[in-house]
Amino acid sequence: MKLMFISDIHGSYYYLNKALEAYYNEKPDKLILLGDLLYHGPRNDLPKEYAPKKVIPVLNDLKNTIIAVRGNCDAEVDQMVLDFPMMADYATIDVDGHHFFLSHGHLFNEENLPNLNEGDIFVYGHIHRPVAKCENGIYIINPSSISLPKEGRNSYGIYEDDKFIIKEFDNTIVKEIIIK
Repeated sequence: MKLMFISDIHGSYYYLNKALEAYYNEKPDKLILLGDLLYHGPRNDLPKEYAPKKVIPVLNDLKNTIIAVRGNCDAEVDQMVLDFPMMADYATIDVDGHHFFLSHGHLFNEENLPNLNEGDIFVYGHIHRPVAKCENGIYIINPSSISLPKEGRNSYGIYEDDKFIIKEFDNTIVKEIIIK
C-alpha cells in the first residue's frame, strides 16, 4: 500500500493544488492529512492564496481516500463543512506489518510520544520542519508543511514498500528512511 502524507495546509488553495499535483502523480492508496487544514492560526502569516472556502470542495472531492487528524488550528466548525472525519486527536493505521500512529503534533510529539512499541512509526506535523529518524526503535517522521515551511521548501511524505521519503514539489528528496 502507498500512503501520501501532507500537513499544515493552512487554507492555502495554491499549495493544496501543488500537493494534489503530486498526489495524482504519486497515485497513493490513501491521503493522510496531519491537521491544520483550513486556517492559518494567529501566529502564522497568511499562506499564498489563502482561501479556505476553495480548499473545502477540493478536499471533499477526495473524502473516500482521506484519513485526517485534528490540528491545533482546526475547530468543530471545520468539521461542519468537511465530508470526512477530522476531529480525532490521532489515528492509527497498519500497513505492510507496520503500525503507524498519526497525530498533528500539538498533543503528541517527540517530547511527548504516545505509547508505542519498537518498530512503530510516529508521523506528525505541526512543527513545519522535515524529520525522518529512528530513536529508541521508534521511527519519527514529519513531512513538514505544504504551505508554510520553517525549514527548507514545501514538502510532503510518501510511504511505500518499507521506505518513507519526504519530497519537495519538484520531486527533490529531502529525507529518506528505511523502515525495518
